[in-house]
Amino acid sequence: MDINAMLVKEFSLRREQVENTIRLIDEGNTIPFIARYRKEATGSLDDQVLRELSERLEYLRGLQKKREDIEKTLTELGVLTAELSGKLSAAQTLAELEDLYRPYRPKRRTRATVARERGLEPLANALLLQASRSAAPEELAAPYTDPNGEVPDAEAALAGARDILAERMADDADARGQLRSLAFRGGVVKTKNAKDEDSVYAMYYDFSEPVARIPGHRILAINRGEREEYLRVSVLVDDRAANAVLERAFVRPGSATTEQVRMACQDAWERLIQPSLEREVRAELTESASTDAVRVFAKNLHQLLMQPPVKGRVTLGVDPGFRTGCKLAVVDETGKVLETGVGYFTIPGQTERREQAKKLVKAMIARHGVTAVAIGNGTASRESEQFIAEVLKEIGGGISYMIVSEAGASVYSASKLAAEEFPQYDVSLRSAVSIARRMQDPLAELVKIDPKAIGVGQYQHDLKEAQLNEALAGVVESCVNAVGVEVSTASAQLLSHVAGIGPALAKNIVVYREENGIASRAQLKKVPKLGPRAFEQCAGFLRVAGSRNVLDETAVHPESYDAAKALLSHLGFELSDVRGGKLGELPGRVQEAGLENLSRELAIGVPTLSDIVKELQKPGRDPRDELPPPLLRTDVLEIKDLAPGMELMGTVRNVIDFGAFVDIGVHQDGLVHVSQLTNRFVKHPSEVVKVGDVVKVWVTSVDEKKKRIGLTMVPPRSPASKPEASSQFGHNN
Repeated sequence: MDINAMLVKEFSLRREQVENTIRLIDEGNTIPFIARYRKEATGSLDDQVLRELSERLEYLRGLQKKREDIEKTLTELGVLTAELSGKLSAAQTLAELEDLYRPYRPKRRTRATVARERGLEPLANALLLQASRSAAPEELAAPYTDPNGEVPDAEAALAGARDILAERMADDADARGQLRSLAFRGGVVKTKNAKDEDSVYAMYYDFSEPVARIPGHRILAINRGEREEYLRVSVLVDDRAANAVLERAFVRPGSATTEQVRMACQDAWERLIQPSLEREVRAELTESASTDAVRVFAKNLHQLLMQPPVKGRVTLGVDPGFRTGCKLAVVDETGKVLETGVGYFTIPGQTERREQAKKLVKAMIARHGVTAVAIGNGTASRESEQFIAEVLKEIGGGISYMIVSEAGASVYSASKLAAEEFPQYDVSLRSAVSIARRMQDPLAELVKIDPKAIGVGQYQHDLKEAQLNEALAGVVESCVNAVGVEVSTASAQLLSHVAGIGPALAKNIVVYREENGIASRAQLKKVPKLGPRAFEQCAGFLRVAGSRNVLDETAVHPESYDAAKALLSHLGFELSDVRGGKLGELPGRVQEAGLENLSRELAIGVPTLSDIVKELQKPGRDPRDELPPPLLRTDVLEIKDLAPGMELMGTVRNVIDFGAFVDIGVHQDGLVHVSQLTNRFVKHPSEVVKVGDVVKVWVTSVDEKKKRIGLTMVPPRSPASKPEASSQFGHNN
């Protein structure tokens, strides 16, 4: 099997792209490093394609190893023929390899095993031969009977022979392949209720859907219902069509033994193949559903982590609560904690406490010049939002608030990491700090939390943990390296996701930084255990603000410093012009000189040269700054204020297979069904929206009792009159 050729075909790439990428991966380079600093070798493949190629490479190498192991086993058994070897070489999946190996796999004691022990295999061969002038089956069976033995009569002998034939048919790779195709093409997933009681799985109590069309989220829901013993699940395949497949393969009409072979076909299907295929179909459906769910989770996590930060604002974080009060924390523009406190303003009727809390919040805002408030969206969020909106109105303009998802905040607050970071604060106050910081810089704060606890997926607890962890770790790594990390202030947790570093080395950097400071990228080489290889992988993603060498503040890799300096000199600039913002004419001069010409003169690839030019124009640019700003609010809306037709602005909180949940400022997210995302057909909501998007929606339905809000993003046919409440929402940058 030529793995390289397969990857070239599957990914529609040039062979040299695939070969260079595999070489770079095998040399131990990280995906972010390859994507950013080896574009000439890969043909500028992005990190997503590189990860997919790496995963497929691993699968194909595993397939090749499995093929070699099977060939070795079959050789030792003395059964590897040229034909079988050819079929093994042509197999494209593990299932095909398993089908070919199945007849030779050691089996537990079966009915066919017993029949062979009783000497009935020659009879089975005679039946399968289906000679046109064959004797009657009973005559063929007579020599194998013993009235006082284990095979007392002809019927017992024929039954044993059919058992041997049925197992042989069930092990036939070609027949299984056709039946598997039939099951996936024409099978139906059928569910029935296993308990006579109402549940969230009621819609599946009498449900069926074709295997070929059932969506992944339904498979995961059905699996969960079965595990919780509310559902019985089966996969139905047309028995006549299945028997027809086997009969075409094994039955030869016109013989006295034909009916015996036909009976063996039926037994093979009903007793051996159908149950086995049902398990295979369900396993593959689950695998596919899990892969899709992991992909959705990863995509949502990427969008969440890459949400634009709210920079340059002193922020008040509010962790809502009832009985124990709302925890408050003020952090400065860099996330440093300035003050903490507790306010009791969410329990109705406690007027005196509410007024005391109002004085406390106003004093904190005044004392530190707070310009933004981040409110967690958990318990008592709506009451907290009403209180904050009231306070901000009394103070006057200039301050706005944002509802922040607090998913995972409690997990972080109780973690060892949080205890090390804030030993002086209790768990709830740490949560308020985290809420404030995740508005200021979502990426820097959310990397401290196990991605599974962030809650932007579907059926995440039903997925393979290793597969989910690997995918989410890749997303975090991708985001951290895309943004870059300021090495002088980054937490060890953030540093650990930088290419080539990891947790142990991240701690070494922090310890070294605290003892010596870090004034340049070159100084990183003095960090214990940060060798040349690690430096090569991580250096370009680490920024050193205020370094004597301005290139340390950019994404230009140290290996390209000479090229960057030569470029500036060639075009009549000084290195100091980078920090001085004097490179406005750089793009024009590059265009005038020609990228290709400059590439040859400077002996550097065009993609790398283009990246250097971009970095010199905007040193240390944050790709998140180019995205639309997050939605900040100045007033509050309640679910009872909503009415069909109302137009609102909202923030997408989660994207799932059947739609998107949007925060419109009423504590309860509304659902935009996939059919309401746009007026054209879409296969998946992620084609239209992503987590963090600020979108315009219209209310379609409100169920205050069940707290369900239906929304649409498809504009009404005629302009709807906007209720006054909708004017309270807008952007505040």
